[in-house]
Amino acid sequence: MYFRLYLNCKLLVENIYVLFCENSMEKIIFKKFIKDISLFFFILIISVAIIVWIIQAVNFLDLISEDGHSLKVYFSYTLFSLPKIISKILPFMFMISLFYIIINYEMNNELIIYWINGITKLNFINVLIKISIIYFLIQLILTTLIVPYTLDKGRSFFRTSNVDLFTSIIKQKKFNDSVQDLTIFVDRKNENFLENIIIKEKISNTNNQIIVAQSGEVISDENDIKRIMLNNGKIINTEGNNQSIIDFSKFNLDLSKFNTSTITHPKTQEMSTQNLLQCMKEINNTKKINHTIKEKFFFTGCDVKIAPSILEEFLKRFFSPLFIILIGLSSSLIITSSKDQNSYKVKNSFKFIFGIFLIIISEISLTYSGINIQNVMFYFLIPIFFFSIIYFYLFFNYKILRRS
Repeated sequence: MYFRLYLNCKLLVENIYVLFCENSMEKIIFKKFIKDISLFFFILIISVAIIVWIIQAVNFLDLISEDGHSLKVYFSYTLFSLPKIISKILPFMFMISLFYIIINYEMNNELIIYWINGITKLNFINVLIKISIIYFLIQLILTTLIVPYTLDKGRSFFRTSNVDLFTSIIKQKKFNDSVQDLTIFVDRKNENFLENIIIKEKISNTNNQIIVAQSGEVISDENDIKRIMLNNGKIINTEGNNQSIIDFSKFNLDLSKFNTSTITHPKTQEMSTQNLLQCMKEINNTKKINHTIKEKFFFTGCDVKIAPSILEEFLKRFFSPLFIILIGLSSSLIITSSKDQNSYKVKNSFKFIFGIFLIIISEISLTYSGINIQNVMFYFLIPIFFFSIIYFYLFFNYKILRRS
């Protein structure tokens, strides 16, 4: 599946890029360049994404051990988190791919072919920018369409999940509150058999029910609905200042009505782009009428009080991918030096660190972008500022580049 995806993406990149080349020789030369970048990028991002996914999946084991979700819910949720991982690491993997391929070309004297065939270093830089625009579009599709959909799809498994592994979340001699509105204490446990049980159920803000039983057993009926069969105990009902006590020899507590404490409502990052834009429109219209308003609910996940988070998410989806173009331009700094220079490796190390610096700046500035309009403008100006500085540096040193 991934290999077929790679072939489709590579073919798309090559077909789009053909439009950028001015002559057939450039098409032939840069086709290999694009193929090498695409292949290395695909292998790198899939490999790293799988490693990160496995580490993250291990961290999500609490969904089973603590929250009591089934293995199906666990694997489904973790699988749908993969596109987010890919989107998150894409800029860094793209930068590594460019650095590796260009340096490899330089070390193998392949860049000389470009200069011999009349391709100037400035033209090469412009080509890197055009390639970066293609990866910018790929990232934009991920952030605006694929990632929000898959995150919401993954969260949906929690909404339809009940306490499938109830016995796994019950610990001996410990109060267990992983299930929403339910606290359970068990003195001893042997698989599904429980001894000396205390159960507190919150029915409402003023109404609680406490059940004390000598023993019990977690059972499932033919519809896989879980219950606790309690033996020899008392039920203490508390409503306001009133209490009532009921003795029982057998009592069935239905567990299907309980959900785990896992968050099931959509987060801002899981909101569809269409709803996100609609939310921004609603908040903007409301603040035009009353700019002092602090809280107003429109629909699930959309509230005036989280307006900064909404704005930050909007910038992350639509404008954060622009830094990929900046990364592509910064990678072109490699060709300003030659492998014959003694400080070639040192210079490339600083250039690589500079690329990492740009990625860090994009993340930090995004975090503070939603606070006020000044921060938003600052976030817009950062890539423009660095792009202008780097490009004009390369442009005005064009004569030096030609002599190198």
